[in-house]
Order: sequence, then structure tokens, then C-alpha cells
Amino acid sequence: MAGTPINTRAGVWATLLTVSCAAALQAADPVPAQIVRNATFDQFQRLKPRDYQISPVKIIDIDDASLTRLGQWPWPRTRIAELIGLLKAAKPQAIAFDILFAEADRTSPQAMLKFWPVSESLRQTLAHLPDHDRVLADALKGSGVVLGFTAAGPNPADAHPLPIRARFIELGNPLATERLSYIDGILAPLPPLAAAAAGNGALNFTPDADGVIRKIPLLLNNRGQIVPTLVAETLRIAQRTQNITLVAESENSGGIGAIRIGKLVLPTTARGEIWLHYTPPEPMRYLPAWKVLTGRAPPADLQNAILLVGTSAQGLMDLRFSPLGHILPGIDIHAQALEQMLSGHYLLRPSWSGALELVIAIACSLGIGLFTLNTGPLRAFGLFLLALAALWTGAWQAYAAHRLLIDPMLPSAVILWTFMTAGICRHLYSERRQRWIKAAFARYISPNRVEHLLAHPEALELGGRRRTCSFVFSDLADFTGLMESMDPEAAVSALNRYLDEMIAIAFAHHGTLDRIVGDAVAIMFSAPIEQPDHQRRALHCALAMQRFAEHYRKALNAQNIAFGQTRFGVHTGEVIVGNFGGSTIFDYRALGDPVNTASRLEGANKYLGTTICVSEATWSGCRDIPARPIGCLRVKGKSIPLQVYEPLTDGRPPRAPRQDYEAAYRLLSSECPDALTAFQRLSAAYPDDALVAFHLRRLQANRSGDLIELNEK
Repeated sequence: MAGTPINTRAGVWATLLTVSCAAALQAADPVPAQIVRNATFDQFQRLKPRDYQISPVKIIDIDDASLTRLGQWPWPRTRIAELIGLLKAAKPQAIAFDILFAEADRTSPQAMLKFWPVSESLRQTLAHLPDHDRVLADALKGSGVVLGFTAAGPNPADAHPLPIRARFIELGNPLATERLSYIDGILAPLPPLAAAAAGNGALNFTPDADGVIRKIPLLLNNRGQIVPTLVAETLRIAQRTQNITLVAESENSGGIGAIRIGKLVLPTTARGEIWLHYTPPEPMRYLPAWKVLTGRAPPADLQNAILLVGTSAQGLMDLRFSPLGHILPGIDIHAQALEQMLSGHYLLRPSWSGALELVIAIACSLGIGLFTLNTGPLRAFGLFLLALAALWTGAWQAYAAHRLLIDPMLPSAVILWTFMTAGICRHLYSERRQRWIKAAFARYISPNRVEHLLAHPEALELGGRRRTCSFVFSDLADFTGLMESMDPEAAVSALNRYLDEMIAIAFAHHGTLDRIVGDAVAIMFSAPIEQPDHQRRALHCALAMQRFAEHYRKALNAQNIAFGQTRFGVHTGEVIVGNFGGSTIFDYRALGDPVNTASRLEGANKYLGTTICVSEATWSGCRDIPARPIGCLRVKGKSIPLQVYEPLTDGRPPRAPRQDYEAAYRLLSSECPDALTAFQRLSAAYPDDALVAFHLRRLQANRSGDLIELNEK
């Protein structure tokens, strides 16, 4: 080194320091590094998912069709008992329920007697009818059924004792049971049901930091006691064995290497989990519950099968994210895990994989860094690309040919970090980032927000993330008719002036343009930068837009241009915001149910007679803005109604006084017969109050209460 030029000597030390820092970061394996690694493995699965093969595992699906045909959930336990009887008659290997029966059946005669006004003699007769939970317990006896339980906090109020049927054998010294995922108590099925079942297994999944289910535990540590999960217990019952054997990874290891259930030896992580290799959604895996209960299920699909009873119904919300980008019902994940275990098809991430990745990262980074210091940029760049190609090709071959998960992403990041000098990298990255932010976000957020991002780039996090945001959704009524009734060029010109001003108002309130669809505009608040007062901003923005839209409509109507009224929906909720356009197309937007709900609230205006419909989630953050309740609105596709309001500062025609309206509304919501009279008086005094007229029509049609069902969008 004595003869090395001073600038090269500094470069060598900079290279060594960079490699050391990068290697230390990779060895520490922080959560962001795990997310990047898991995203790489997800991409591998998307490129080559597991091929579905005919399997004895079948899902008895309580789907939307079953609920439509047989009634809403929860079903009476007698119907569950009937289902078990029909399944048991087909002689399956095992039956498992991805359903928690922790509470007594509220439809039992004894339970309903608390609410039924019946005579004493009839009450005594009904009291002797069979209890539904007892009927279910009788059906469970000798049926090979596994019931589910869930993790709960310490000493839950409704916790029940739980019998564990499995016997656990530990091989290896020492075997650290504490490496299993820990739960602090369980919420079990009712004691008679748990006692009658052949086994009980945990329903819990362990999602990664991004909410995706990539691994499923076979065993859990419940305060020092080993308990099985649903898939492990179901497999044990199907294998006709009592023992579950835990095999240590090595004699001196504190982790688990495999779990043996019957004749099957299941390779696991040190925490007793198996990696899931997903198939795309497969209809052959499912059999609707209504077909079983009506005798239409093919007997061959049930005989000698492992039957998993669960739900894919949208309203029951048992939905999970998979690495393939699909949202799957939880029962599907249980089924795919069992399919893998029965077929011997496993994804493996060996214990030595992290050390191998670290060695590759250090060796390649040192070689490329030193080579870059002593040769031209083109040759160095060529070697850099060659190293990346070899790294990714090897990782892909390990996955595709041997189903081994070796991470190429983090070693690639270490190599890239070493390849670029710190000063040049920092300078180029800063310039490129500012240009990119300005070009990308200038179309989406107000100019002062762009300047803020340029001054504080650390405040911006690119990529999808969960965020509570508020949304304003506006739509122009009868624009299609306007296009047909006037010159298209003039109509488009009128629309463009309208949209320009609407977006300018949104930017003035520091909103982000989420999307434009024709004449409809969606504005988002609290993204990309968090805004603590996003609810207030959203409602003020909607009111300002409404004032402009009404003024613009009247101006065009005066010119004999039939420009329609603009309606607004305002809602707040948790969404995922980020760039969903991939690496080539920038598409910064929000994904989630609140966006659709804001759209549905906008559409509800035409039935309610309002122009702005605001949800309780938004109005709760700005209650000083006067508003009056509309009702509990249940829109199409939603099972849970929303309390919605109409703001009173939007310049609408004369309304009933707020105090008088709310007094009438209280009568309506309590289903008081005097509500009809109250709204008749208000309607007579204020005939232009469209919301009063709406409630009056409902009352005259014998629809009482404040629950409003809208079956159209």
C-alpha cells in the first residue's frame, strides 16, 4: 500500500468501510430488509406458483351463495350439527372447522325465551327442547372433528378451559420450545364442544410486517404449554395418531428442524413454521356448504377426504393477503398448507441461507469495489452487471429447481452500494430524486406541497403503506345527456373549465388528486404527507367545490346549457396509498374500501335529495361544522350501515330549522308513530327541503326507523 496513490488509498478505505457497514446492516436483518427479501420471494412465487394437483383436501365453503340460500350467519348450531352428520356419513379422514364456537347459540329455545313474550305453560314446554349447543356436542362425538380456538389476551373474560388431545414428544437436546410463536392465553370453544371434539387447533396466522401470510405455524407456545394449530391437529386426526414429535435442528441447536405427525416428517423453520408455496385460486378446492346440506354434493368429493369447513363470504371478513397478490379466505390458506404437507411439496429457507448471502455480499462487493478503483467505468459496470446476473440466476435456479429460498435482493443492494462512491451517489441520488418528485407529484398535489417535498424529501415514503385518509368524491349528474344535446367540443370545453376549477379548489385545501374518471373527481387528504386535520380539510373542500359547482351550473343554465348538478360523498378510513403503477408507470393513489364508500355516498345523494353526504367518520373530526343526520345508510355491497349527515352550509334552498328537524329525526330513529306527523308538518312548512320529503315518503310507505337500504349504486 505504500506506493498506492493517496486518492486510491482513500478509495480502498471507503470501499472497506462501505462493505463493512452494508454487511453489518444485512446481518442485523432489520424489518425493512425483511420486507424487501419477502417481496423478492413473492415475485418468485408469482413467476412460478405451485401447480394445483388433485388432493384429498376439500373446503366446505360457507360462501355468499350458501348464506343467500340458507340464511345469514351465524347459523343455528343445529344446522352445523346437520352439516357434520352429512359429512360424517361420507366417511372422511377428518373434519376441521375454521370457525370459533366460543359463545352459546343465541337461537337456542332457552336463550330466546328471554325475549319471547309467551305463556308460562308454553315457556315450560320450550324450556325442555334440546339446547342447540348440546345437539352440536352430540354430533361432534366420534366424528373426527377438529374445532378451532384463537389466541387471546391474558385472562379474557369469556375464556374456557381447553383439552389438548395431542401428545408432544421432543427429540434433541436441548429443544427450545420457547422458540415457538408465543401466545398469552387462548379463547376456546364452549367446554361441551371442546370436550366432544376429536381435537382442538389454533386458527392463528402469523403475518409478516407487511400483512402477507408467507408462513404458517404448526405449533404454538401458550404460556409454556405446546398447543397445535388447526392444520397440525387436522393432520394428526387424519393420520390416526396421538403423537406429534418435535425434532431439534441439531443436537446443540435451540431451534426446531422438523415436526413429525404420523408417517409425515414436515421440515420447518426454527420456530416450527412451514413456508407456504401458493397455487393461484383454484375452484376445484371448494365445495359450497349449501350443496352438502341439500344433498347435491358428489359423494366422491367427500369420501376419504380431509374436509375443512370455513367461509369465503365477503361480509364475514376472513380474508388474508397472499404473496401472489390475491386476497384469500383464511380457510384457503389452511387447505394449501395441508396440500403441501400431504404431497411432500415444501419451500425451504435453510438455517445456513443467511450466512451464505452474507458471504456472497462481502466477497462480490470487495471484488467489484477494488476492481472499480483500478479500471475504467465501462469494465467495472460490466462486472457489476455480471455479478448481479449470476446472483439472481443462482437464486432463481435454487427456487425453481430445488424450492430453496435464497435472497438475491439484499446482496445485490450491498454490491450496488459498494459500486458507487459515496459522494457521487449522494449527489446523483439527490438530483434525480428531486427531479422525479417534482415531475411525478406536480400532477397530483398542490404546488406548495411539491416545494415542501423538495425541501423535506425525508417526509415522503414511496410505496404502499397503510394510512387513515379522508376522501371527497364528486360526480356531475346527467353529463351524458349534455354530451348528446350539444356540440361535443363545446361540452368538453365546459367540462374542462369545470374540472380545472374543481382541482384548483382541491389544491387550495392541500388535497391530492387521487383520480379523474370522466366528469367524476376523487380527492384525497393526508397523503402523501400526513394532515392531522384531514377530516376538516375534506369537508371544507367539498363545501367550496359545491359552491363553485352550483354557481357554474347556474351561469351555464342561463346560457341555455343544461349543465347538471354536482353531488359529493365525503368519507374517512384506512387505505393503502402508494405507487401501484410498477417501475415504469407512476400511479400514486389509494386502494381500499373507504374510496369506494365515498363514491357510494356520492351516489346516494340522488335518492336522498341531498348534494353532500358526509359519513360519521369524517364529521366526527369537525363537529363544529353544522350538519344534520340523514340516517344509517346501508349501500349496495355493504353489510354494516354508516351514519351519514348533510352539511348545513352549502347554500341549499331553505331547509327546516335544525332544531325542529332533529326533533322529528329522533322520533323517526326511535320508530315513534308521531314521526309521520312531525315530518308532515315540516314538509308543509318547508316544501323545498328534499331530505324532509325523502323521510316523509319513507314513513308514508310504512318504512320506519333511520336504517336506509339502498340497493342501487
